[in-house]
Amino acid sequence: MDVPVAHQFPSPDYQYNLNNPPWRKLLWVKQNYPDNYVDNTFLDELQKNVNVHTYDYWKMVYESGVITQHISSVVIFIAIFIYLQLNTLAASHLIWSGSLLTGIGYIFCDLVMTRRQHTFERKRVVKSAIFFFSTLLGLSPILKTLTSQISDDTIWTLTVCCFLTNVLFHDYVSQSRAHVKIPGSLSTNAAIFASVLLASRLDTNLDVFGLLSFAVEWFALFPILRRYLQELSPKVQVTLTILMLLVSVAMFLRISKAIVCLYVLGFCFITFICPYWLIFIQKYKNEIHGPWDEARPRLQKSKRNLYRKRPT
Repeated sequence: MDVPVAHQFPSPDYQYNLNNPPWRKLLWVKQNYPDNYVDNTFLDELQKNVNVHTYDYWKMVYESGVITQHISSVVIFIAIFIYLQLNTLAASHLIWSGSLLTGIGYIFCDLVMTRRQHTFERKRVVKSAIFFFSTLLGLSPILKTLTSQISDDTIWTLTVCCFLTNVLFHDYVSQSRAHVKIPGSLSTNAAIFASVLLASRLDTNLDVFGLLSFAVEWFALFPILRRYLQELSPKVQVTLTILMLLVSVAMFLRISKAIVCLYVLGFCFITFICPYWLIFIQKYKNEIHGPWDEARPRLQKSKRNLYRKRPT
């Protein structure tokens, strides 16, 4: 049974009729044209690859140092944990070294980079640091036995997952000095949680306190210093990347040479292969824009205090 059709357009080989009015790109106007009809000027506004960026290889190699620095920091932290577990590194040496380097980094950022002259803020920072590390020292016995009922395999698996979360969700965006903030909460919390898991496998409370205090300094404060150093000079950025690579290799040579080889290969892959790979696949990108795109409304920024009562 045929269903009656109210209106039937011509076939695709529809020929333009001179008696018809000109076609207009309006959906709300009924016109004597098929729904899929377009005129000869339809593709005049076609644009290809408008938003495609042209990348420079060596600049991308330089920018990849932000990623390799963070991965190196994770590798160095794991090496320090292994040294503590094997009693090769004394916890007291780690505490004093971490505190000294943190103090030097804070003075550098405060006086050289930001040039602040607020004595009150410095006193507040010192008081907060003393309170935090005193609390951490008191909680060390609890943190040491926090995961005593959990098997070692579960601890190692959770630690790997947390460090992967830390690396994947870390904020690698380069920011100016005026907008340098504390790293993202998810990445930092994942690293601290992994540190707590590893610290629960150490022998003494002092080892637990040393590892956790170093974890706070390493994963919460050191990324801020790295961003400040990134603003100084490209040479400083490259020097820091190479220095952290050498430290990671030197610390893991005594633990596992196979891991050192994998780490160096991964470093080279991220630094040299991935930028070339990205530039290579750019030629296959085909992004088109035209009159068929959805309209994007331009919203004005809301004015604050628009409806606030004016004082009479």
